[in-house]
Amino acid sequence: MSLSPSQNNKTLRRRREILEGASRVFRERGLHATGMRDIAAELDMHVGNLYYYFRNKQDLLAFCQQDALDGLLSRARTVRKEELRADTQLFKLIYAHVHLLNYELPASLAHLEIEALEPEVRQPVLRQRDEYERLLRETVDEGIQSGLFRQTDPKVATLAIRGAVNWTVKWFRPGGPAKIAEIARQFAEYLVMGLLTPGIPPEFPDSSELAFLVGSGSPSPEQRL
Repeated sequence: MSLSPSQNNKTLRRRREILEGASRVFRERGLHATGMRDIAAELDMHVGNLYYYFRNKQDLLAFCQQDALDGLLSRARTVRKEELRADTQLFKLIYAHVHLLNYELPASLAHLEIEALEPEVRQPVLRQRDEYERLLRETVDEGIQSGLFRQTDPKVATLAIRGAVNWTVKWFRPGGPAKIAEIARQFAEYLVMGLLTPGIPPEFPDSSELAFLVGSGSPSPEQRL
């Protein structure tokens, strides 16, 4: 029997709640040292109930990867359809990436752990990651071809950007003194300015132009965590 949209949404919310608890354990014990019983204990949940939502830790890690990449790809495809300069598009992509991983999705620490997935689980995730990376690289390459960005290797530039924004999950702490919108904006400014051809002023979006990049139920770009 298929689930109704409301049942699907309820299950998705519960799975994300579980990932939020798992993320706390990952930070305390480390990803590889954490077992399903540890996650169930953190959530004050019977381990059998946990297995209802995730068959095993591989299933949990795969869901975390796919959930993050679904969100990143959705935003990237939307931004790439906009008729904007490459620096404006790249700013939006970086902003959305930092915001999504560090506020909208729980357990994003596991987003970095693709190598922890077994091969049959890893391959679909890698295909999604490659598609997202292609959209980023196309944006960088367009900026280079137009003269907006200085001459550089678009693949290396893309890998540098992706590595920098992904690593924010290692040190950013929700509830700290910094606002996620401030961190996302600063990262976007630093990384895009590093590519701009000297003498060309940037065209960065204002806060109202960034609002659609955050998920439903999330704070506006100026709200504090």
